[in-house]
Order: sequence, then structure tokens, then C-alpha cells
Amino acid sequence: MIASGLARGIDTAAHLAALELGTIAVLAAGIDNVYPPENEELHRAIAEQGLLISERAPSFSPRGKDFPRRNRLISGISLGVVVVEAAERSGSLITARFAAEQGREVFAVPGSPLDPRTAGTNNLLKQGACLVTSARDIVETLAPILGRLSSLPPSSSPPQIESERQKLSPIFMPTSASWSWGALGPSPVDIDELIRAARLPARKVHIVLRELDLAGRLQRHGQRLVSLTGT
Repeated sequence: MIASGLARGIDTAAHLAALELGTIAVLAAGIDNVYPPENEELHRAIAEQGLLISERAPSFSPRGKDFPRRNRLISGISLGVVVVEAAERSGSLITARFAAEQGREVFAVPGSPLDPRTAGTNNLLKQGACLVTSARDIVETLAPILGRLSSLPPSSSPPQIESERQKLSPIFMPTSASWSWGALGPSPVDIDELIRAARLPARKVHIVLRELDLAGRLQRHGQRLVSLTGT
């Protein structure tokens, strides 16, 4: 399932590729206002085969400031955000920032350091985003978050992924709290502090936090602060 903004370029390509399996278009305009106009046929196809989402009233015409607001919805309904190409001040980086604040995985495709169109993605990688060189990188990261093994080609190692998920998650393995879940309790704590206490890669800690989130056992307080709920 792909969620994107029905914009020109990579958004359009992603929606078209995922149309038969499921795609969600999050709109800055009203749900009946096709923008950009050249995507009218795609807009109609998603309405019939996928899902259109908008927080704006019907017939609303989008303004420049409405597109960044839309991006927080894209990241909010997603498990992860993939940034394929982004200049230093690209709108895609706004989506990536929202994703990080919401505890979602952030993926980035590397590019030449001499190409200004990839400055944003390369900076994301320096900040800790997951490196993407193939779709497998995304699938292997999100499979444990979904709590099940995804269909992978035979060359991969599903048992290793399952073993890692069982080892990391206190939901599936309550006794695995030995990596300092004591630092995570009813009082808000910074995620970076959890990562230091766990002595695990940040990506793995975020996987566990995401599983807790999905199970309703995690509360997010903003500014990267989290705590356990009483459930």
C-alpha cells in the first residue's frame, strides 16, 4: 500500500505502480478538486480502486501553505516515508521531518554529492535515515513492525528477520526487557536516551517503539519524548 500526495513526478509514478494493489492519495485540495489537472484520470481511478483523503471541504482550492500541512497526514498514516530525490529545501524533507517526529521510519535513496537534486536525501542519510538501494531494504525494515514476515525472494533470510523481531520486541517476548526497558516507564523519556541505554542501533529501538505504539502501550509527548501507558 502506497500513500502519497498525487503531485506531479514521483507521486504520480508511485500511485500508478500501486493502483492495483492499493494506493492512498492525500490531497491538499478538496476531495472533488483535481490538482494538478493533468492527474484527473488518475484521481478518478484512485477514487474507484483506492482511497482519497482530504481534511479540506469539497471544492476547496489548495494554497501553497496547504501542501506542507498535507504532508503530515501522509507520514501520519504510513509506517515509513521513502524520499527518493530531494534538493536541500525540498518539500519532501518536510514529510521526512514529520515522519521522524511521529516515530515513523525514514528511508532515503543516496545520490551523487555533486548533484544538487540529491542534497536533501544525502543529508537525511547523515542524520540516520535508512539507506535504500532496493525495495528489499524497505521490506526488511518494515516486516518486523507489521508483526509478520513479508513475502521476500528466496535469497533473503526470513528466519533471521523473525528471530530478530522476537528478540527485540517486549510484546512478543516479555522477558526481553533486559535491554533497559527500566528507562522506559510512565515518565516521559527522550528517545535518544533509550537508544543509549539499549546499546542497540537506533533503527531497532524505533522498531520496538513502533510495536508498542501499535499495541497501544506507548504515549508520545512530542519533542521525541515517550512513555509507557498503563494498559
